Amino acid sequence: MTTTPPTPPVTGRPAPGPGPGAPASGAQDRIAAAGTALARAIQRVTASALGPYQSAVIRIGFAATYLFFLVRELPHRHELYGPDSPWHWDLARQLTAGNEAFSVLLWSDSVLWFEVVYALTILSAAGLLLGWRTRTMSVLFMVGVLSVQNRSVFMGDGGDNVIHLMAIYLVFTRCAQVWSLDARRAARDAERDAMGLPSRRDAVGPVLWAVLGPVLLGATLMDGLGGTWWLPVLLWILWLSAAAWWAANRFAPGGQPRVLLDVLANLAHNATLLVIMVEVCLIYATAGWYKIQGSRWQDGTALYYPLKLDYFAPWPALSDVLASSGLMVMVLTYATVIVQVAFPFTLFNRRLKNVLLVIMIGEHAGIALLLGLPFFSMAMIAADAVFLPTVFLVWLGGRTALGRRLLGWLPGRSRSPEAGGPQEVPTARPAPEERDGTGEAPPHGTGGGHTLVG
Repeated sequence: MTTTPPTPPVTGRPAPGPGPGAPASGAQDRIAAAGTALARAIQRVTASALGPYQSAVIRIGFAATYLFFLVRELPHRHELYGPDSPWHWDLARQLTAGNEAFSVLLWSDSVLWFEVVYALTILSAAGLLLGWRTRTMSVLFMVGVLSVQNRSVFMGDGGDNVIHLMAIYLVFTRCAQVWSLDARRAARDAERDAMGLPSRRDAVGPVLWAVLGPVLLGATLMDGLGGTWWLPVLLWILWLSAAAWWAANRFAPGGQPRVLLDVLANLAHNATLLVIMVEVCLIYATAGWYKIQGSRWQDGTALYYPLKLDYFAPWPALSDVLASSGLMVMVLTYATVIVQVAFPFTLFNRRLKNVLLVIMIGEHAGIALLLGLPFFSMAMIAADAVFLPTVFLVWLGGRTALGRRLLGWLPGRSRSPEAGGPQEVPTARPAPEERDGTGEAPPHGTGGGHTLVG
């Protein structure tokens, strides 16, 4: 005997299903996936400072370029930017009164004041190159670059314009996460924390903050920050934010104010890095399209003419050899235009982008050698570095560190008491409110922060 399962009672109401306006299951999945991707992108942009190695190369490249330029022109500094310049101090005052440019060299026509500003600009470039108190050095570097260049605006070229812009952009970046003295100091403090040792108190940061505050106040009251509104606002925000960083690191190192400051700093860094990338693309795109419109670039002879100018021929024999080959001149002329126009469109293809990047770096190296424009080439190569692959930069950093260790330039991290190293007695871990912050954030934006103007 077989039995049949009971039939459910009929209620007269159909089973629930998707309403007429409800999205299908596939659409719901796509919406959920898009929301997840957006959340991950926001998390990535706010939780870390992207491109730590690229930003470090930009910092080192532009600081080294301007440092070498100032040192090379040390014997001629008075004629270029000082009291003996053909562009007299009174003329510079009249020009800046019209274009609202900023230059601390226009605060006084004293020779002593010029020497002080020139020396401080050199020191700030060296400090930025080494990554020592990077936040402070980046601000002083920006002030020095703007002051020197705006003093005699007719002394610059395209490379100076790039340095001018990048000096401003570097202020917004966290460019000392790697390859800097700040990163080394942060790593040492992290090691001390891991060993249960007390953190070192930072005295340099508060001193710098206390010294620069009255200078900024005096410049503001005397209307010495130029005619633009953004520069005084930027400088005051940076000075006040340095105090906020110090207070957060001192009294709430793991609290919400510290997290908020990290998020804001990461957003500013990542947005500035994007601006730098767009700036480089615009430089090459506009240069390439303007070249296309020139008749000498169209017929492939544009490179011949600068090679025959004595002013742009540091190696006349080498320039003559290259200029004597019409085929080589035509190939290099057309290749320059093609690479500059095509580069922005190759960013979505990693391999092609890297190939063109190598070609452009080689092109700038050739300009430095053949046309005698080393600082222009250094500035452009430093700008190109924003697109260098991270894998290559990590490899390059590893080879550099290995070479330094082989030459004995880097002592070991720890030294035994027999070797004369300092002995440290482990003590209890200090309370959070007793510890100051550490310089720039460690690599990839994890932990750490800024000292007071550090």
